[in-house]
Amino acid sequence: MAARYNHRETEPRQRARWDAAKLFEAGPPDPSRAKCYVLEMFPYPSGRIHIGHVRNYAMGDVIARRRRAAGDQVLHPMGWDAFGLPAENAARERGAHPGSWTRQNIETMRGQLQQLGFAIDWSREFATCEPSYYRHQQKMFLDFLKAGLVYRKKSKVNWDPVENTVLANEQVVDGRGWRSGALVEQRYLEQWMFQITRYGEELVSALEGLTGWPEKVRIMQHNWIGRSEGLRFSFQFDAATPSPTGQALEVYTTRPDTLFGASFAGISVDHPIALALAESNAELAAFCESCRRAGTSEEAIETQEKRGFDTGLRVVHPFDSSQTLPVWIANFVLMEYGTGAIFACPAHDQRDYEFASKYGLPIKPVILPEGADPASVTLADGPFLGHGSVFNSGFLDGLTSEAAKAAAMDKMEALGAGSRTVNFRLRDWGISRQRYWGCPIPIIHCPDCGPVGVPEDQLPVTLPDDVTFDKPGNPLDHHPSWKHVACPSCGSPAVRETDTLDTFVDSSWYWARFCGQPEDQPTDIAAVKHWLPVDHYIGGVEHAVLHLLYSRFFARAMKAVGHQPTEEPFSRLFTQGMVTHATYKSQDGHWLAPSEIELTGSAAVEIATGRPAIIGPIEKMSKSKRNTVDPEDIIATYGADVARLFVLSDSPPERDVEWSESGVEGSWRFVQKIWAAFDSLPETSPGPLHVAQQASGAALDLRRAGHKAVAAISLAIDTYRFNSAIAHLHELVGHVRRAESDDSAMMLEARAEVLGILARLLQPFTPHLAEEAWVRMGGSGFVAEAAWPVADTSLLAEASITLPVQIDGKKRGELQVAKGTSQTELEALALALPETVHFMTGRSVAKLIIVPDRIINIVTRPA
Repeated sequence: MAARYNHRETEPRQRARWDAAKLFEAGPPDPSRAKCYVLEMFPYPSGRIHIGHVRNYAMGDVIARRRRAAGDQVLHPMGWDAFGLPAENAARERGAHPGSWTRQNIETMRGQLQQLGFAIDWSREFATCEPSYYRHQQKMFLDFLKAGLVYRKKSKVNWDPVENTVLANEQVVDGRGWRSGALVEQRYLEQWMFQITRYGEELVSALEGLTGWPEKVRIMQHNWIGRSEGLRFSFQFDAATPSPTGQALEVYTTRPDTLFGASFAGISVDHPIALALAESNAELAAFCESCRRAGTSEEAIETQEKRGFDTGLRVVHPFDSSQTLPVWIANFVLMEYGTGAIFACPAHDQRDYEFASKYGLPIKPVILPEGADPASVTLADGPFLGHGSVFNSGFLDGLTSEAAKAAAMDKMEALGAGSRTVNFRLRDWGISRQRYWGCPIPIIHCPDCGPVGVPEDQLPVTLPDDVTFDKPGNPLDHHPSWKHVACPSCGSPAVRETDTLDTFVDSSWYWARFCGQPEDQPTDIAAVKHWLPVDHYIGGVEHAVLHLLYSRFFARAMKAVGHQPTEEPFSRLFTQGMVTHATYKSQDGHWLAPSEIELTGSAAVEIATGRPAIIGPIEKMSKSKRNTVDPEDIIATYGADVARLFVLSDSPPERDVEWSESGVEGSWRFVQKIWAAFDSLPETSPGPLHVAQQASGAALDLRRAGHKAVAAISLAIDTYRFNSAIAHLHELVGHVRRAESDDSAMMLEARAEVLGILARLLQPFTPHLAEEAWVRMGGSGFVAEAAWPVADTSLLAEASITLPVQIDGKKRGELQVAKGTSQTELEALALALPETVHFMTGRSVAKLIIVPDRIINIVTRPA
């Protein structure tokens, strides 16, 4: 009987071997080797890792180990996104300093990650809360300031009166702070801003070249940036109701083809006209204030009840001076977008339709669906949102929507009332935060000189340790001495900036710092030229917009001031799904952890009380619902390799995976089955790099199975299909186990070869087990340093073919695929090859040509 695999003894011993050899340190750039930079979005040190961390970092580890075995120089670092409000809140609640709380959490989480055997270069570890990191962030802030990429202005912000800090729109839920639950106030504060809009055109146009990114993420960024081509024009006020500001009402629209369907003009509660009217109208002022308390995220705007206030003002239709439109203040019109004013065409816009229906305003159709009869058009069920032909629109009648847009803009320009304009939804990035635990902004405010940058030789501006959290607000404001300094320009008494930087700044450039960490500069130019862009960036889709967009901005800004050379930081992006688990509640409605209940069939019992527990829906693991599983419990019971194997095997990596005890036990049984296959091999058998010279019959079939597994698993890893790779491992182990009853010399040779292949294929997934198997077979060194197996194409001939992949006439890689693979799948596989992604950085596909069973040729053009 085969011995059981003992993870408790094996895993720490193998990790000690790796650590002693400094096995996963990338070392200095080696131009003679292909580089591969693998990076997972680094964690916030909240206390302990969760299973979501395990899945995220296991994916990156599989790629890093696979590319390293293939001969690439691999950089796979780890750090900590360590500033932020949770640490400050913990300080208030526990009486601990945010720094000590954060550093203690880092110690805990580092140990947990190391238990999992990730092939990480820990020599490059850093935390963003350390002065050795943020001094360089302060240096870049000052460089951006000199380059005109930083400025200061008074702007409207969401203010949480309990947290005493600014909230992003997305952090306001139903008018309340997402953490505190307090009613959010609208305030105008002086804010430091990054001028991200300078790169608006570039940020949106470059998305086309990011062929290694998921299409859904590119679409989300495209929509967030919101580039649109439209018409900017002015409504003149009717003589009977003059403008309270003396100015015309300026509007931006992308649908000038619907101007003849205009029903009213809408303005924001913060529009200058609304503000002017509110000074003398208490009812209007109260309405505006109630609107300001509502959520201002896009989701909130879409879902909240449409509310309005008729100002009594009227404006003249630009194409028909006999027609006037009422001016309403509307809660769905935001000052931050466009001009803060719209014209509303309820017949062809959902929000306008809802508003007009509520207040009894006209709804006049002006776009006719294709093939429809004008006499039969009805909008009882809602607006028509598509394009068609224009009617009820004077000189535009009969034109298509697109032609009518052009004609309306031509007419407006001829009248001198408007002009064609490119507009962006994107707004500059407000980076000021009124809290302690963040990177200090390196500015000194002088009453005579104004804002002055801290001299470079005085960086870093460090946070004072002796702060207290017994008062509301920012502890930096309350500190008795920290902010009081002399002006570096004139020497007069001055004060430091007490706002700290948005923590998104910390994570917007860490990918460049990992390449090299000189003491006197933010980046090592030679190192970033070698390593960037990141070849595989892995993280949650919840970061698809802000973090990724800010990182793309930082890449351009850093290039502009000479800190790194690339415009796109991440050439290939993968967004993994969540880890989910059933939820449980006690009879009195309290959340219960999985460890606090016992399942019997489809029923659950609360262990502490013996009473039935309520089984809730399967949801993303979260501390608030207590449906989390501690990875340390899994590691202690089953081993790190089992935890890694389970989170990668159950479903495609872009989908959610449901955690289940039975699934973990299944992975544990598979690990035991693998070990039994190695343990059954005689100790006198050839080593793991042996190639069977003679094979026929069942032995030849086993060799074919091994080499087919090499081709299939290599391709599956390279295309992020980790669950598919593990399925092929199951299949191969089954072949090996079935061959154990044949003890002929020919079969023993074949088994030795295939088990040597299996050990190398396993090391990205179950690295401790693979190392132990390597030692068991008499392999020298580490399996993690053994060359990735190469499939013998002669053994694949019956089922697969090898297609060279050319880029602009030069062979850059090859695909091993099943005969009869569809053209669509071949295109997808060719574009997903790491070699393709590498050589297409900064370029896009002009043409893709497939010669069946012979070659794939990709013709490119500049992105």
